Amino acid sequence: MIFLGSLYNLLSQLYATKINHFALIKLIMLALDKTIFYFLFFMVIRLIWLMTIRSRRTIKSEAAVWLFAFYLILVLMLTTFRNTYFPWNLTFNLHRPLSEINFVFLKETWKMYHAQSRLDFVYNSFGNVLCFVPFGFLSPFVFAKKQTFGRVLLAGLIFSLFIETMQFLLETGVSDIDDVFFNSCGAAIGYFLYWVVMLIRRKSKTI
Repeated sequence: MIFLGSLYNLLSQLYATKINHFALIKLIMLALDKTIFYFLFFMVIRLIWLMTIRSRRTIKSEAAVWLFAFYLILVLMLTTFRNTYFPWNLTFNLHRPLSEINFVFLKETWKMYHAQSRLDFVYNSFGNVLCFVPFGFLSPFVFAKKQTFGRVLLAGLIFSLFIETMQFLLETGVSDIDDVFFNSCGAAIGYFLYWVVMLIRRKSKTI
């Protein structure tokens, strides 16, 4: 780790033997470290872009762009690009059989639900939903206020399919139709929260 290595080593010394799922903490910290690294590149490119264009966003809209970019990078580092830090280290397995993809809806989810420990069930279902809530919430702020529910849901679906496809090719996760469903639900919930916020703002202006 470039930025969080010292903090991770400290946490590892203190809690590695005390926390059962410390590997998950390592995954999160490594993903966050890579996110900071690539977000710095985004900052430079975005600032250059802003200096070259005439029409600019409002401060709130621009802040949403930066937050959305950070979120997208973090999700990709958590789900897809887990095993490598730099893109030239990626290895694609183009010969994996499609039979390794779960196309049966809720098959694996029910297995996890009826397992002795339901931690995997909670992580897989609720985790996948929560992961995409920011996508549905921030998309209308970033792209256009006229962004409809259908467009946001479709964008979330495409992003989720991209993640599952890359996980399959890079062998960094299990490609599952259930993940796409839960991710889409998260995007839908995020858009609903956006709609509620906009509704409250309109009502507050009329008072």
